[in-house]
Amino acid sequence: MSLALSTLIYEWRRYLAAIFALAFSGLLILAQVGLFAGIADAFTATIDRSRAEIMVMSPQSESLMGDGQGLPARVLPLVYLNPQVVDVKPMDGDGAGQKLEHTFVQLFTVGTDAGAVDLPTDYTEATRVALMEPYAVAIDQTALAQLGVKLGDQATLNGKTVHVRAVLHNYPNVAQATVFVSHDTMRLLGLGDRGDHVGPLLVRIADPAKAALVRDQLNAAARGLYRAWTRAELSKANQTAVMSKNIVGVLMAFSVILGAGIGTGITWQTLRGAIFANIKEFASLRALGVSMGALRLVVLELSFWVGVVGLGGAALFVWGVSILAGAAGLPMTFPPAMVGATAVLLILIAVGSGFLSLGVLKQSQPADLLR
Repeated sequence: MSLALSTLIYEWRRYLAAIFALAFSGLLILAQVGLFAGIADAFTATIDRSRAEIMVMSPQSESLMGDGQGLPARVLPLVYLNPQVVDVKPMDGDGAGQKLEHTFVQLFTVGTDAGAVDLPTDYTEATRVALMEPYAVAIDQTALAQLGVKLGDQATLNGKTVHVRAVLHNYPNVAQATVFVSHDTMRLLGLGDRGDHVGPLLVRIADPAKAALVRDQLNAAARGLYRAWTRAELSKANQTAVMSKNIVGVLMAFSVILGAGIGTGITWQTLRGAIFANIKEFASLRALGVSMGALRLVVLELSFWVGVVGLGGAALFVWGVSILAGAAGLPMTFPPAMVGATAVLLILIAVGSGFLSLGVLKQSQPADLLR
């Protein structure tokens, strides 16, 4: 075991403030990332959990966010011309105001045929069968209190009576309540019909492993009418779209700057104080012939291990917050790239704080041991 690691283990109380500072810095950053990414995931949950390998949208679309242009209805049979395509369904949606408990809701359609391309993979058989009933709706458990309904209740939607036949899980929407209905119920409600235009198309292919190839083939034959995406590609674009929005970008930048500033300040002062408290031990090492360069490496390694422990603390805090958020109905998702970037940032803060503390070693003079 190295001197730096053994020092941290046996004198951990002196470094506890630095560890907590790094942990809370990571929590501050990742909590923001998790919340915004979770909102994006909740908005696109129906697509992400569909049986479709490819999504077809308007050619100008860069993500599902704000894609309100729709597609010409003639695109649907054109997609079938690809020999790999076995099923195509439009993702229909609409909004209604002053309905369920006088609250505006977002409606999405799902398929009710067994194995339908637009039937989410996590829907139970009971939910699928329940939505086959005319005017049946499904609502996520987090929206029940907001809408003032429960399983089995009746409510009014677009002037017609609907029945809450299923309660969903993992479909929260912090922006507004989302209601899921069958295609038939959407038509009965007088919503969702755009005439000669349809919503994004969910496309199932015979061999899911060829999704990228079929996407390229569809785009090559599009002639400017549409753009095809793989499901993974669109999911990543949706995450990027959320993170790049002006207000989100400002909040994220503020969180990173604040977290980095707090983490650096507290970690630096804590490491400086801990090193100064052990100044006689460092002086003894110099008297034994250990070079100043070697002592500096010890301090930098010590700061690195402080960063590693702080990173573990951040992971523990974020896990706890995500549990609490889930209980409160707030979706949180942590993209691996953002988690990795935050981990690297915390280690850099710790090592940088150690570097700023190296000046204290100049006071480790062997002659001071004789006083």
